[in-house]
Amino acid sequence: QVQLVESGGGLVQAGGSLRLSCAASGRSFSSYTMAWFRQAPGPEREFVAAISGSGTRTYNFDSVRGRFTISRDNAKNTVYLQMNSLKPEDTAVYCCAAGDWGTALSDFHYWGKGTQVTVSS
Repeated sequence: QVQLVESGGGLVQAGGSLRLSCAASGRSFSSYTMAWFRQAPGPEREFVAAISGSGTRTYNFDSVRGRFTISRDNAKNTVYLQMNSLKPEDTAVYCCAAGDWGTALSDFHYWGKGTQVTVSS
């Protein structure tokens, strides 16, 4: 079992930055691909970024490429999402997830409850 707790969300003006953190408890953190998803009001949860267990491989969704950076510290069992040049359309609840390499919801087996990010115009 892996438990995930996100932090770092908040209210920021367009063009600003936030850094999200996701702390994991449980065994074998470094064996999991970690990812961030987001959900704006509506039915679908959207993939944002993923990072492999070793941290050597990353993948970002097109709409955030060049603005968001995913990283991890396996010694601290923590994954981060640095978000720069934020836009109002980035407003959502951001959740971290642990699982296998991929971008689909079904690739991930453990989920945090999420942290709210609100970007004002």
